[in-house]
Amino acid sequence: MKPTGAMYIAGDAVFGDAGIIHGTDPADGTELEPAFRYAGSGLAGAAAERAEAAFEPFRAASTEQRARLLELAADEIEAVRDAAVERAHLETGLPVGRLTGEVARTTGQLRLFAATLRDGGWQGARIDHELPDRQPARRPDVRTRRVPVGPVVVFAASNFPFAFSVAGGDTAAALAAGCPVVVKAHDAHPGTSEIVAAAVTRAVGASGLPAGIFSMVFADGPTVGVELVRHPAIAAVAFTGSRAAGLALVSAAASRPVPIPVYAEMSAVNPVFLLPERLSEAAAELGAAFTGSLTLGAGQFCTNPGIVVGIEGPGLDRFAAAAREAVAASAPAPMLTRRIATSYRDGEARLAAHPAVEIVARAAAPEGDSWGSAMLVTTTAAEFIASPDLQAEVFGATAVIVRAASADQLLDVARAMEGQLTATVHAAAPDTSLASRLLPILERMAGRIIFNGWPTGVEVVPSMVHGGPFPATSDSRTTSVGTMAMDRFLRPVAYQDVPDALLPSAVRESNPESLPRLVDGSYTAAP
Repeated sequence: MKPTGAMYIAGDAVFGDAGIIHGTDPADGTELEPAFRYAGSGLAGAAAERAEAAFEPFRAASTEQRARLLELAADEIEAVRDAAVERAHLETGLPVGRLTGEVARTTGQLRLFAATLRDGGWQGARIDHELPDRQPARRPDVRTRRVPVGPVVVFAASNFPFAFSVAGGDTAAALAAGCPVVVKAHDAHPGTSEIVAAAVTRAVGASGLPAGIFSMVFADGPTVGVELVRHPAIAAVAFTGSRAAGLALVSAAASRPVPIPVYAEMSAVNPVFLLPERLSEAAAELGAAFTGSLTLGAGQFCTNPGIVVGIEGPGLDRFAAAAREAVAASAPAPMLTRRIATSYRDGEARLAAHPAVEIVARAAAPEGDSWGSAMLVTTTAAEFIASPDLQAEVFGATAVIVRAASADQLLDVARAMEGQLTATVHAAAPDTSLASRLLPILERMAGRIIFNGWPTGVEVVPSMVHGGPFPATSDSRTTSVGTMAMDRFLRPVAYQDVPDALLPSAVRESNPESLPRLVDGSYTAAP
């Protein structure tokens, strides 16, 4: 399949009626054909209205029908994998091998949500039977399940053209929850987005579900994108991108006559803490491995490590020397878009000019306007704590080594940090005492804590958390990866003294779906 310049609204291929955009090869700046046009307010509003019209029949569809939709979408995406990967490589500059793996992750998480639907625990069914003889008053019969919130707008990410884009985790979680989805595709990979949207549209058609449960539009974010957030049909928003854009959406959603939640993944520097005994064992090895994590994907993962904290000494010196050598030897790479590359170079320049830092290493100069290269700087813990701007994200392969004078100062650095997606600890057995003091601080800071590994790469499993305190996300209680991502698009409803014949099947006495339920305080799948 080759892109045609279309978007998809409720099953129909539609051509936009506003501004023109092209995909661009970041390696050399070449504009790729065809041209795409943005949706104006009318087309974007139509997508939201079709989603609202589809909501009631979609939420009433069987669990099996929703699960089958997700599996059909996975099948359709796999059928166009080669064409989608080829186009994504042209539009993003990301390696074919990485993109092929990302397609597998995307289809895998669609199938994981299908399995989760069939398991049934997502419904959160609870039953507390009446106590008619309780004194001084009878306890009523109360039952609870979770229901979908309504149509969801998903803002696709630039850095993952499959896994966080048109059919990525946000879309999969919302559809699994029974919420129609309107995707605002990212300008960085429009052709890839069209190919995937066509695949999902075919899956919806084959499922027999209403066409309005899925639409994908190209739109100007600050205008029509914000209009989608404010549209009365929309019940929730999922976003991955910059802090400024995420907060603009949060503000727009909060200012509606009926405010709605925005689940925005925004900004993180994913600190790494190197404890002394582990450094003494493997400082050079850690320095090289850290650089590999820093420069992976030109530093454009949500989880690339941007800060390293260690205690002054020979071990940290050896780590810095190995990292310096690896950074200096790293090759420049094309970034996702010219705008991202320009923003990266601006951030890199601000950090290099900061009076509290010293440049440790710089890779060779970038080869073009859309390219970036790695940089490593260092500062003291005291300067870092006194200068909050040193922990601002520079989206790309730049990191700060923070040198602490003592274990207590290392802990003070951790306490001074804002919210993060991840925090990593490298520790040996003799570091256990310090690690035990550090861990509670990291629990307050981050959504995922990693020991003796690296944060790049997010395993798609039910227990994964990809979220964290602000500014990592706008709601630290949620995740955008793993099956708990459905929680963002579900809400609880309690049924008090409702006759059994009128109850939803999830909370009927007979338990016709054999769901796991909390009944009078004990978990059981029995009637």
